[in-house]
Amino acid sequence: MTSLRFIGLISVSAAFLAGAFSVWLWTQSTASWRDHQSAAYVAGVTLYDALQNGTAPPTGVTLRALSPEDQALAATGQFRQITGGTSASRLTIIPISADITPQRIGAPLTLAILSPDITYNIADLPNREGQTAAETTGAVTRKFASFCSDPVVVAKMGDAPWLSIEGAQVWGCAASPPDRRLLAAILAVLAMGTMITLALNLSSDFTAFAHQLRNRRRVGGPTRYDATGPQELRDIVTAVNSYLEVERDQLASRAAVLSGVSHDLGTPATRLRLRAALIPDKELRQKFENDIDTMTGIIESVLTYTNAEMNSEAPRKLSLTSLVDAVVADYQDVGQPVMLQQAKEVIVQGGRSIFMSRQGQGVVPSEHDIIVFARPVALQRAITNLIENALKYGRRAHVSIAANARTATVVIEDEGTQTSAQDIEALMAPFQRGEDTATIDGHGLGLTIVATIAKLHGGSLAFEDVSGGVAAKLEIQRN
Repeated sequence: MTSLRFIGLISVSAAFLAGAFSVWLWTQSTASWRDHQSAAYVAGVTLYDALQNGTAPPTGVTLRALSPEDQALAATGQFRQITGGTSASRLTIIPISADITPQRIGAPLTLAILSPDITYNIADLPNREGQTAAETTGAVTRKFASFCSDPVVVAKMGDAPWLSIEGAQVWGCAASPPDRRLLAAILAVLAMGTMITLALNLSSDFTAFAHQLRNRRRVGGPTRYDATGPQELRDIVTAVNSYLEVERDQLASRAAVLSGVSHDLGTPATRLRLRAALIPDKELRQKFENDIDTMTGIIESVLTYTNAEMNSEAPRKLSLTSLVDAVVADYQDVGQPVMLQQAKEVIVQGGRSIFMSRQGQGVVPSEHDIIVFARPVALQRAITNLIENALKYGRRAHVSIAANARTATVVIEDEGTQTSAQDIEALMAPFQRGEDTATIDGHGLGLTIVATIAKLHGGSLAFEDVSGGVAAKLEIQRN
């Protein structure tokens, strides 16, 4: 696909040309209709003089006397029965007063117009002071030219006989110019619609990529992105793909180094344990063994954190309810004070009905199975870490699940801890431990691993002070 610069240049040029052509069409059509109506007006003025003075009618207009039968019908007002008229014709009678001047008094003119589909409105004819009868007649013929009707027109000047006036060549449908104003308007709308569509499509390409990049660490996120859209976006996508490959290689190298270190330390750690067993001093021997456990635990924690960052486990659909049930059951089997609380009923807001303005509500039963799309091993590790923290810093752990249509939240409340939620949130950085943890085992990576796993699932880790202690809330996206 071409670049944004080329697309912008072509789009602006095409929009300018389309707009200029639409204006030209509109202007030409308007001018043609104005000339057509002006010609009809001039013909009407000349026609009045011809009827009054017996001169030649204007070009394109023919005067013909009605037959004796039609004369009789016209004299009695039965215009629909004359030749050319029908019972369904719409009749418009226009009386035009005679001109009165000091030199002469003219005769009044009566026009009877039969149209198949139009009743001419005479109320909007011009009626200014000093207007002549010829000008009024011109205004009538200009109105003929404003509509495509081909009317049958008969006229009577004073006491003279009725005459048929045929002027289709001047004001009829065949003589009217093509009206391209609608075409011009459609062309302008199409050009505008094309420009708007093109702009929205280009914007959506960038917006879609930004959304994918923003959520790339989430479950199911792509490892690389397809280079689509304008050239500038393709260059950005290519650069991002290159960066992600370097990042993945660095994480893989880090994990490989840590795995190698963990493996290589296994043999020395085993020898140290064997040699520590030969130390007769029991207290000193215990200190050696604790140091060895701490060293290997730190290596394993860092390796776990790196594997979580690498986002290597494949996600799948699973039951969060069953997963939490199994984790709690494992703790209960070994006598740990971990309890699973009954989930609360979820209230779901409905949409507004056309019959009522307020939103409806629905209740999802608490017994329903909460299905999520997640990494089971990582999610189990996160829940386990939070339960371990609750047991270390409190007397027992209460586990519950809350869910709505978009997210699911696992809540672990401890009991009896003296640490506030604000203090715990400050410990989510790597290797951060509280002041009261000197006698508690740990390496300062538990909460960091949980927060990383939450981000991988499009969620977050937060803490909240409750009546009995602190509640850890692990929120993840369901889809």
